[in-house]
Amino acid sequence: MNKVCQSIEAAVADIQDGMVVMIGGFGGAGAPIELIDALIDRYKKTGSPGSLTIINNNAGNGAVGIAAMIYAGMVAKMVCSFPRSSDPKAFTDKYLAGEIGLELVPQGTLAERIRAAGAGIPAFYTPSSYGTQVADGKPIAEFDGKHYVQERWLKADVALIKAQLADRKGNLTYHMAARNFSPLMATAATMTIVQASEILEPGGIDPEHVVTPGIFVDRIVEVAEPKQEEALLREGAK
Repeated sequence: MNKVCQSIEAAVADIQDGMVVMIGGFGGAGAPIELIDALIDRYKKTGSPGSLTIINNNAGNGAVGIAAMIYAGMVAKMVCSFPRSSDPKAFTDKYLAGEIGLELVPQGTLAERIRAAGAGIPAFYTPSSYGTQVADGKPIAEFDGKHYVQERWLKADVALIKAQLADRKGNLTYHMAARNFSPLMATAATMTIVQASEILEPGGIDPEHVVTPGIFVDRIVEVAEPKQEEALLREGAK
């Protein structure tokens, strides 16, 4: 099966208002800037997709990537671990104005909630957040004399991720730390859309090197020289 799209616009064309969208990346490492930019461009032209719930490790930095989505008014809610960054103005201004929601999730819990969704596990218990506001309203249980908080799986309509290599069947590798949340997100979304630096023919990737099997990938688009968030910030991107 050939999962390659001929354009970024075609790859993201089915993302609609109100969807839950996971976006890979830890800061700039692994952030799919070109996929994000394609969504922003469509929103500016058509007003859609809006009212999105975005799941990511953080809530954007400067005026690029997720922060640019927030500035554009596309995001209704963030689910993340770190809403603050070196330049969190986009999220902070919207949050203080009551224009964006926030679900704060400890980083390890965020990763496990995503992994649980991909594994078909609806809930699990963790000691993280016990006794804090993050645990308010959640079931608490005691195991071996220690208290644990029940957390639910975290699923999405779409995952946007950045890979280093892909083949036409969707098998993926990642560049070092750019791997981060992306393999988990690919398993937890109904549709996974990938931008890859290079797309190879089937067999072009050593099976021992595949991180995300193609069964979890729906669409791939080649971006030979992807933008890097930190470089854009240094250049003062707006």
